[in-house]
Amino acid sequence: MRSIRAAATGAVMLSLALAASACGGGSSTGGGSNDSPKELTYWASNQGASIEIDKKVLQPELDKFEKQTGIKVKLEVVPWSDLLNRILTATTSGQGPDVLNIGNTWSASLQATGALLPWDAKTFDAIGGKDRFVDSALGSTGAEGQDPAAVPLYSMAYALYYNKQMFADAGIDGPPATWDELVAAGKKLTKDGKWGIGMEGSNPSENVHHAFVFAEQHGADFFTADGRADFANEGAVTAVKQYVDLMAKDKIIAPGNAEYAQNQSVSDFAKGRTGMLLWQSASANLTSQGMSEDAYGIAPVPVRSGSPGPGKQVNSMVAGINLAVFKNTDNLDGATEFVKFMTSDTEQKILNTAYGSIPPVKAAQQDTAFNSPANAVLKDTLATSAAALPQVPEESQFETAVGTAVKNLFADAAAGREVTTASVKAALTKAQQQMPTK
Repeated sequence: MRSIRAAATGAVMLSLALAASACGGGSSTGGGSNDSPKELTYWASNQGASIEIDKKVLQPELDKFEKQTGIKVKLEVVPWSDLLNRILTATTSGQGPDVLNIGNTWSASLQATGALLPWDAKTFDAIGGKDRFVDSALGSTGAEGQDPAAVPLYSMAYALYYNKQMFADAGIDGPPATWDELVAAGKKLTKDGKWGIGMEGSNPSENVHHAFVFAEQHGADFFTADGRADFANEGAVTAVKQYVDLMAKDKIIAPGNAEYAQNQSVSDFAKGRTGMLLWQSASANLTSQGMSEDAYGIAPVPVRSGSPGPGKQVNSMVAGINLAVFKNTDNLDGATEFVKFMTSDTEQKILNTAYGSIPPVKAAQQDTAFNSPANAVLKDTLATSAAALPQVPEESQFETAVGTAVKNLFADAAAGREVTTASVKAALTKAQQQMPTK
């Protein structure tokens, strides 16, 4: 397992290439321009079940910020399928927002472009100090040994969500703790047009998150100690095949899930079409889709054997969202003030409650609002059994290449083509060939 315990993001679709250098940010739409010092442009990531839900969550808080500071924030909620490409275009063109959300697996990659504001001690002091944030979240903010490229905003972890009534009807006593138990439960649940578990085969980021975690469970990684891509090693191949086999061999995932992209598996679970869901911090999303909190349970993601923990018992990547500032914004003071507002104790409680995530700010995380059973599972996972996707400059290419390889393997499984150890190895070898050579 890698020693860096840094964070990673929620559902994203990533670009194959990162710009090697950049000329910074700033806004092409008036946000942060010299003739409008009382205005900022903010790109928010799509955290809720829809963009409209995000607007309903965020706009009242942005209005509050304007009332307090006189600075108007122009909000755009950007779908995950577009976000990284939009950011990369902004880093090379200089036509972008003042402040933006980034998936924190991207931190080192975007840091390498030179476009984002470094958060040195003085800049952190302007928002209340670096020690306000939990260590695991700070670890997600860029390459080790460099000033962070962003500030933690939301923390998340993967968990197993299960439908209590479907479990009872199938005679399953409790949530599975191991992979064998997961498959056995899934087979009992797969009947009468319903399926054991849902997934999103066309979502490269979900694919790579699971592939990474399951590789960790096999004692493997996708990069060598000196940072070279090593995608087709035995442990990684075994892990990816194990995941795809839930559809290909075990047949507890509907073949149609191979075409699912974002939030469709959550919707199926909320509507009782699947009995289980592997997702990061899903409670708020399920509530917004009409599923009662009493209707489902939450448990740690299964491991190979025993209980979750460090080393081979890893069961999640450390997930989350960071808040970044383009270095060449024309309204640096306003952008810094906005980051301070969004990471304040009060706003952290409001925003993370709305999204079902965990505050990366220590004081906010201790609030009683985050002491629910679901949050207890997530906080314990983050503290004891979650590992980081590698914080290397090529991280975003890794997510895209491996995530797409898994997508293609799910497509094979859905079409009835055999998924073998050899075909998985070939797919991962092809993915590795897309990576920059060192």
